Amino acid sequence: MLPFPYLVFRTVLEQGTFYKASVVLNVTPSAISHSVNQLESELGFPVFVRSRTGVKLTPDGQKILPLIQEIINDQNRLEQVAQQIQGLDTGLIRIGAFSSACINWLPPLIQTFAKSYPQVKISVRQAGFNEITEAVKSGQLDLGLTMLPENDLGITVEKILEDEIYCIAPMNFQVKNGHSVSEEDLVNYNFILQQSDYDLDTKAALDHYSIKSTAIQFSIDDQSIVAMVEAGLGLGILPALALQKMQGEVQILPFSTPFYRKIALVTSSQQRLAPSTRQMIKNVHELIQQQYPTGRLTMVKADK
Repeated sequence: MLPFPYLVFRTVLEQGTFYKASVVLNVTPSAISHSVNQLESELGFPVFVRSRTGVKLTPDGQKILPLIQEIINDQNRLEQVAQQIQGLDTGLIRIGAFSSACINWLPPLIQTFAKSYPQVKISVRQAGFNEITEAVKSGQLDLGLTMLPENDLGITVEKILEDEIYCIAPMNFQVKNGHSVSEEDLVNYNFILQQSDYDLDTKAALDHYSIKSTAIQFSIDDQSIVAMVEAGLGLGILPALALQKMQGEVQILPFSTPFYRKIALVTSSQQRLAPSTRQMIKNVHELIQQQYPTGRLTMVKADK
C-alpha cells in the first residue's frame, strides 16, 4: 500500500490546498497537515510553500516530484499484479456494524474497496453490538465493527478507536462550572438512551455520576434521543461518532470526568485468511489511522 504521506503529497499537489485534499481523501485538514509535516520531517526539508491562496512546491519539492511519482506508478503496478495473484477479483465480504459506523465509516470504506475490487460483493448488516459479535463468532459475518467485547473467546479482537462520550442537553441547560457537566448538574434529571447502550462503557459513565436505573428512559435510535432532548424531556448521552451528522438544537457538553467507549474490529481466525477480508481489514485500519491519528475521537474541532 502506498504510504499515506506520499498519497497526501500527490493529492495536495493536484488539488492546490490542504482543505481540498482533505475532502478528496475524506480526512480532516489537520490529518493532511500532519502527514505533510511527517514527510518533510523524514526528508529533512520543506516540500510545499503555504500561502493564503494555496500551496506550491518548493525547489526541493520539485526535485523529488518525479521520484515520488515513480514510486506511485510502481505501487499501482504492484497492486494490480497482487490483485491477480490473490484472487481479489471475485468473492463476498459480509460486514456488520452499529448505526453510527454504518453512517460515517462504511460509505467511504465500501466506495474505496469497490474502486479497486469491483467484482467483490459486499453485504452490510446494521445491528447491535452483541449481535454483531455473536454473528462473527458463528460465521454469519466475516468482520464486524462493534464495542470492545468483554468475552472475546473464538474471535480476533482489535481495539481501533476510543470514542468520547458526551452529555446532550437542551439549549437552556446550564452547567455550574461553565464548561463541563459534573454530578451536581445532573440532580433530578432523567437520561434518555438506547437500550443497547446501557452496557459497558456508557453504563460506567452513568454509574460514575450516580445516575440510577430509575432515572433512565429508552429511545429507538440516536436521532430520536436528540429530538427528545430538544423537546426538554431529559438529557441524552451519546458518543462523538454518533454526533458527527446529528441534527437538532441541543448542546453537546463534555463530562467533567471523561469517559470513552472502545470500538473494536472483530473477525474470526478462519475468515481472516480470505484475501478479500484481509484487504478490507487493512482498509479499515487505514481509514481509522487517517481520520483519527491519535486513536481517539472527540468533538474538539481540528485547527485548519
